[in-house]
Amino acid sequence: MTTRNETPAERADRNFLELLQELRVIQTGVQILFAFLLTLAFTARFPELDSFQRGTYIATLLLSVLAAILFTAPAALHRTLFRRGAKRLIVDVSARFAAAGLFALALALAGAVLLVVDVVLGRGAGVSVAVAALAVCAGSWALLPLWLRRGRVRRDPDEPDETRRPGDGPGPAGASVR
Repeated sequence: MTTRNETPAERADRNFLELLQELRVIQTGVQILFAFLLTLAFTARFPELDSFQRGTYIATLLLSVLAAILFTAPAALHRTLFRRGAKRLIVDVSARFAAAGLFALALALAGAVLLVVDVVLGRGAGVSVAVAALAVCAGSWALLPLWLRRGRVRRDPDEPDETRRPGDGPGPAGASVR
C-alpha cells in the first residue's frame, strides 16, 4: 500500500479542500431547490393547496434552508478559526455539518417530490414517490458508502488508507504505518 508524503497539517488542508469541493457540488442543487420553493408561493395555483400541501411546502422550504445553512457552516467555521491551528478540528466538525446537511437535503428532496406529485397525481402517489426518493437518498448517500467502507469491495492498493493516523499501531500485513 502506498502512503502520501504529507504532514498531518498538509493532510488536514487537503481533506478540508476535498470537503469544500464536495460542498460546492451539493450547494448548487440546494440553491436550485430553494429557488424553486421560493417561487411556488407566488404562483397562481398556490392558493388552491390544501393544508397538507401547505404544511409540506413549509416543511420542505425550512429543510432546504437548514441544508443550505449546514452546507455553508464549514466556511464560517473556517473563517472563525482561521490561523488558530485548528484545521483538523475544522475538518472533523465540517464533515459532521456536511452529513447533517445531506440528511436535511434528503428530507427536503423527498418533501419537494411529495408536494409536486401530490398536486399532479394525488396523495397516494405523492407519498409513494417521496418514500422512494428518500430510500434512494438513504441507499446512495448512506448505506452504499457504509457497505463499501466495511470492506465489501477490494481496496485499491495504490490508494492510501485515510482512516489511519500516526500512532494507530501496525496496519495489515505489509502495510506501512504513517
